[in-house]
Amino acid sequence: MAHPSSDDARASAPPPASAYVALEDGRYASTDLTRGPWHPQHQHGGPPIALVARCIERAAAALELTHIARLTANLLRPVPISGLSIEVQTEYAGRNVAHFSAQLIAGGKEVARFTAVAQRAAGLAIPADLPGHPLPQAPNSVERSPLAPFLFASKITGYHDLIEGRVAAGVPFRGPSAVWFRLRHPLLAGEEPSGLQRVAVAADSGNGISAILDFHRYIFVNSDLSINLLRQARGEWVCIDARTLLGPDGGGLAEARIFDAEGLIGRSTQSLAIRLRD
Repeated sequence: MAHPSSDDARASAPPPASAYVALEDGRYASTDLTRGPWHPQHQHGGPPIALVARCIERAAAALELTHIARLTANLLRPVPISGLSIEVQTEYAGRNVAHFSAQLIAGGKEVARFTAVAQRAAGLAIPADLPGHPLPQAPNSVERSPLAPFLFASKITGYHDLIEGRVAAGVPFRGPSAVWFRLRHPLLAGEEPSGLQRVAVAADSGNGISAILDFHRYIFVNSDLSINLLRQARGEWVCIDARTLLGPDGGGLAEARIFDAEGLIGRSTQSLAIRLRD
């Protein structure tokens, strides 16, 4: 009788219940739901960026600053599917705005570095007839958007199991497109993800869903991710309306508009390093 391979066994096992599990020593255990498309032992950028965003949100909330207006992740090394630790520093804190930095550490090495701007939320009446307002809506509603097939899906548990996608416009992985994202599993066991965390998990896929190069011939990994939000995301669905632009020297840019069900909430950018596969 033949015995199943380790990959077959993993494919037949149910997926983990969350992307991460908090450990007693303040560290986090990564699960297979974080696996990305580039290497079977490396995480997709979205989940670890969202995990660090969670820690920055908590540091900002302690200062009563509840709106993260900008989050930038500098991805220094691949993030392994392993134990992680996060360090957050308050660089400056005023009455209405604070600046934070953070480091994501795996195996004793810094794998990503972050900066963020947090603001004090305050209700403010805005004139209805301002240019560009009311803000635009997503290209299509969640209800009218069909399920999105994921190019990177495989039998092995990964990011494609963590999220559900629905196509709002275009053809994903074949040029400019818009995709709704929803977390099928919590980011952290026992917690409801915040709006920022939902945005971070989705926004790092902008270069993937808007890819214009053949995934089998080229690598187009993003070196960073910057998210700017004009308000907090509301609801469980986030739409990334992305396009990829390429330069002549191995560089590129993926940019996206970010929506929730109520309309535009921000933008994201990713710097791309383009290489031929070996």
